[in-house]
Amino acid sequence: MPLNDHRKYTPPEKDELYDLLSNHRRRYVIHFCKQADEPLTLSDLAEMVAAREQDKSVAELTSAERKRVYTSLQQTHLDRLADAGMIDYDRDKIKLTEEAKTLDVYLDVVPEGSIPWGIYYLGVSLLSVVVLGGVWIGFVPTETVPDIGWAAIVVAVFLASSVAQVIQNRRYRLGDIDEPP
Repeated sequence: MPLNDHRKYTPPEKDELYDLLSNHRRRYVIHFCKQADEPLTLSDLAEMVAAREQDKSVAELTSAERKRVYTSLQQTHLDRLADAGMIDYDRDKIKLTEEAKTLDVYLDVVPEGSIPWGIYYLGVSLLSVVVLGGVWIGFVPTETVPDIGWAAIVVAVFLASSVAQVIQNRRYRLGDIDEPP
């Protein structure tokens, strides 16, 4: 909501947040605002979003490309973000609110060429079932590694995977990476 607007704020529901984040321009606004040290102007923000959409530098943008994004942000997207309490804007200055930090939970940024963590853990779980099932029925030899050793290996794989996921999630948060997803 605009800085001078005193309407009562109610935090958005989960479905509203998913709907809010379903549009790439709103995600780009959040991303670029997170990267900025101070409030952005609507013009600068529109240029950054247009450049990302067109896969061009800001200098290569046409006037029509800038204007199309500027109008869309001004007439639709900034109001939606402000009404949800994610940004403050006053005339031409846009900045994130503290409420915007809650969006990180809803943004599982998966780097290109990677698989989602849920799929990864499903695969590790299935492999663990096969290995431990093999130990249980005697198919996997336990002379070199005892039964408890196989269980420890499975736990170690899950622990290492969890640590890797935490590190990746922190590295790939919206606004913390160079290019928005």
